[in-house]
Amino acid sequence: MSVSLTLDMTAATPPYEQVRAQLAGHIRAGRLRPGDKLPVVRALAADLGVATNTIARAYRELEGGGLVTTRRRVGTIVQAPAAPAGPELRAHAVAFVAAARDAGLADEAVIDLVRGALLE
Repeated sequence: MSVSLTLDMTAATPPYEQVRAQLAGHIRAGRLRPGDKLPVVRALAADLGVATNTIARAYRELEGGGLVTTRRRVGTIVQAPAAPAGPELRAHAVAFVAAARDAGLADEAVIDLVRGALLE
């Protein structure tokens, strides 16, 4: 896996959800492509300093959302997202995040802003 994940243990969002959201974002943005293999649960848990159950739950949530498939002896493999974002939409997302950070918003606040917009 060539993308990085970070956890904020002081955030209100549980660690498994932070992992799930970051991996989902990487998949939808095309940084993780169909066929890419995710790290083994134990290895990623050790890298991030969390319990294996935390990563296992994140992977289960991703699988429930159709973004990955887990098979014995094969591992967890990225699947094609149902509706991948095109390059223009990804560019808008990157520009929005840059503008939000320039305005001084933390990542959690940016996500809350997007969630609020989804409710309109």
